[in-house]
Amino acid sequence: MKISLIQPGRNNLKYLKWAYDAIRKNQGSHDVEICVADDASTDGTWKWCQEMMAKDDKFKAILNDTGKRIGHTILYDRLVNEVATNDIAMIYHADMYLAPGALDAIEREIEEKTIVSLTRIEPPLHPDGPEKIIWNGGVEPEEFIEEEFLKQLPSMKDASKVTEGIFAPWAFYRKDFQEIGGHDPLYAPQSKEDSDIFNRFQLNGVKFKQVWDGFVYHMTSRGSRRNTVDKAVNIYTDSPEWLAQNQRSTRNFIRKWGHFVMHDRLMKPIVPPKYNMGIVIVNCTDQLLEILEPWCDCICVDMDIENYIEKEQKNTLYDLKERVFNKEDCSNDIIINIDGKTFNEQDYQYINQMSQIINQSGEPNSSFKIGNLDLKIKTKVEYTEDLIKL
Repeated sequence: MKISLIQPGRNNLKYLKWAYDAIRKNQGSHDVEICVADDASTDGTWKWCQEMMAKDDKFKAILNDTGKRIGHTILYDRLVNEVATNDIAMIYHADMYLAPGALDAIEREIEEKTIVSLTRIEPPLHPDGPEKIIWNGGVEPEEFIEEEFLKQLPSMKDASKVTEGIFAPWAFYRKDFQEIGGHDPLYAPQSKEDSDIFNRFQLNGVKFKQVWDGFVYHMTSRGSRRNTVDKAVNIYTDSPEWLAQNQRSTRNFIRKWGHFVMHDRLMKPIVPPKYNMGIVIVNCTDQLLEILEPWCDCICVDMDIENYIEKEQKNTLYDLKERVFNKEDCSNDIIINIDGKTFNEQDYQYINQMSQIINQSGEPNSSFKIGNLDLKIKTKVEYTEDLIKL
């Protein structure tokens, strides 16, 4: 199998070297092209990339030389579209050790309109889950107990088990990726771009397979979230930069999809219908406008909106002047009327679940009340498929 591994990196040279050595050691008979993007690193990453390109003709790299971080949301796509030359590619993190036989499992299951994820074996830095294996083989490359890992590996494998989750590392046909336009720059530099593209793959008819006889050992979160060379205090604490961007990306995900990220216990996406919804608020406050604006396509309030738009516009590609209005009514398919004086936490939970509520209970040309919310459904048109392609 010919496969291109896609690896953006920012100030994580130690992990890139560790990942590279494992790939070349354990790639077996497969033809593996390693595609790296240096995202304005200051730790010598580009010098190393130049050295690797000089001695490994299957190693390719590009440099963001702007001095400012672009993020993997953009660089994944540059590597897939501009650098990779194989039909099959895999989104692969710098803090992953490719286990022997992993690529064999991918080759067995991969086909067009199918994405194959390897199972992650991780140290106990994050909560356990049924989609991964928790096993402490070290939390830094210099601590990795490789010999013991390889000894334990056969007992972890289950070739008969294939589930439907999707997460990194995930292998795909580049044409399936390009058909939907790749990652959405709405989430740059990072966070929630993976959940967005997974939703879109699923809506476009792509099937997911997670193999349980193909593994990576994953140090976890060393790209930016807990990279101590890049603003994280330690490997146990999320960096302030990541936390702020995660909040921005979460709000943008809600603006686009109308709900929080949803998936089943094995990480298969759950995608409720997307409806065209407007929120009308009387007795609105600054806080209420900030909380509720992402949850609709149009929000109409009885207060000054200029300060909110000025503050929030830098956090989104959506034109807030086309979403936030100082008027009494919206013309959306579904209208939610709210009185700021009675709105409470339970009402907010209803807003969070509004796509499911409308899907299950709403009827065209109807009105009903739930909590303190007054709903009017003019028509019940689903727009979910409009979100598939960029």
